[in-house]
Amino acid sequence: MIDHLFAAADLGASSGRVILGRLNDGRFTLTEVHRFPTPSFENDGHLHWDAEAIRNHIITGIRAAGESGPLRSVAVDTWGVDYGRLDATGTLSEPPHHYRDARTQGVPAAFFADFGPEKLYGQAGLQVMDFNTVFQYASSAGDPRWPEVDTCLFLPDLFTYWLCGAKNAEITIASTSGLLDVGARQWSATTLAHMNQRYGIDCERVLPPLVEPGTVVGSLYREILDCDTSVIAVGSHDTASAIASIPTTTRNFAYISSGTWSLVGLELDHPILSEESRQADFTNELGIDSTLTYHRNVMGLWVLTESRRHWEAEGLDVDLQTLIEAAAHLPALVTVVDMEDPRLMPPGDMPSRLADMAQETGQPIPQTPVEYTRCIIDSLALGYRRVIRQAQNLAKTEVEVIHIVGGGCRNRLLNQLTTEATGLEVIAGPAEGTALGSLLVQARATGVLQGDLMALRHVSRASCQVDTYTPGVLGLTQSDWDNAERRAFAF
Repeated sequence: MIDHLFAAADLGASSGRVILGRLNDGRFTLTEVHRFPTPSFENDGHLHWDAEAIRNHIITGIRAAGESGPLRSVAVDTWGVDYGRLDATGTLSEPPHHYRDARTQGVPAAFFADFGPEKLYGQAGLQVMDFNTVFQYASSAGDPRWPEVDTCLFLPDLFTYWLCGAKNAEITIASTSGLLDVGARQWSATTLAHMNQRYGIDCERVLPPLVEPGTVVGSLYREILDCDTSVIAVGSHDTASAIASIPTTTRNFAYISSGTWSLVGLELDHPILSEESRQADFTNELGIDSTLTYHRNVMGLWVLTESRRHWEAEGLDVDLQTLIEAAAHLPALVTVVDMEDPRLMPPGDMPSRLADMAQETGQPIPQTPVEYTRCIIDSLALGYRRVIRQAQNLAKTEVEVIHIVGGGCRNRLLNQLTTEATGLEVIAGPAEGTALGSLLVQARATGVLQGDLMALRHVSRASCQVDTYTPGVLGLTQSDWDNAERRAFAF
């Protein structure tokens, strides 16, 4: 059988990797050929991505993948919302701002003073978070560089531009912005007109054409690889690619894309733009093959990794896996907190914030890194339970199984607690789901694979190993979780 080779550059907020995908006999074999940090830095009081360093790492990875043979295609996916501004020469106006930069704090409230939240949600269907692109734009009103901006590119589209020269907005990443009419899968004329009239930002001029996942947008520059290699716009938002890889046999599933963030929700074929959905702060983002991902962001394993960084700065030797294994031997649900609390988003002394939240709700304050680890993992499972239940109610549907994909699916304690909390079977894997989703879409775009999304998922099932978890192992009851929820949310 002929091997077909593809490369997926999959970028997370702390690290990136380039994965070589080898498709043979209906299954992919994945090999990580280059792993690298996704560096950020402070300048003039603001937090920025070092996009050019990341670009160089992507190119290094593509070249490493090309050592195995000619690549049929390459693609890039990243986190959402962030963007770079290019002038007419294709030069960045400044390094792209990091979504954790403080410049957007308080901006949503000011934005909604003359463009109500109901109006924005009716267009974009987006969970309100300070760092949504629409609020990043609003925070930059009056920036004298805007008139010189030729094109705004979301980060995966920026890296794609650097690979082949194409200027597009892949639609799944565009749907994280707040600038889209999510029902029409087009830029929102209403929102764009407001941005121009209220903030002086001519979005119609600077936003590029939208393209759907699976579009061949160009050819890889020969100076990167001297072969005929297509550049594909895949599900360029990492969530869209991760959900595409889910090895499901049913449409009735919930998903958790687990990593720095946990994105928890359902795959639907239409947006839910009701007032109840807006009040519950669910987001409607676009997926592969006209699907829609309906979810809410839970803070994710960021809270644990940032806590570990704090402990290490204090001189403690804290191996992450050792912490998780030790936490599994502690009693469950002693202290649980709301993992959607905005205090947990910025970098810093995460354990102190968790201690404050425990004290506010009258619960025992963790004393050791292992106790904090147990608190975080219990609280994540509790948060997953709450969000999945709300999503089912709002979508008026029921799910049969939960699929966990992404690096967080390796956390066996969290997986078991998730099945205990929800009462649903949990299937964990693939860990490299985002890269696999990218590779599946690339293979179809280049004609190597055929069929709809479920056909791609059939290849995913053949390409990965999964672990199955069922409830009842830890002896926790739904009453235990109900009581924990009352304590965490103080009701």
